[in-house]
Amino acid sequence: MKITVDQNKCSGHARCNATAPELFDIDDSGYVAFASREVPAGAERQARAGAQDCPERAITLED
Repeated sequence: MKITVDQNKCSGHARCNATAPELFDIDDSGYVAFASREVPAGAERQARAGAQDCPERAITLED
């Protein structure tokens, strides 16, 4: 699974990080600090939860 973040949609709420801090690194302003990354095996549930918590729907997951 791969996490992709639309940096233009991210508004810095950091809800993804609050839900899954091990997957969603954020910068000092609360914005996701990466454009895409692979999800480690066993962390798929946390990735889905973090994506669902994004109010802007800036996070997509690809299998």
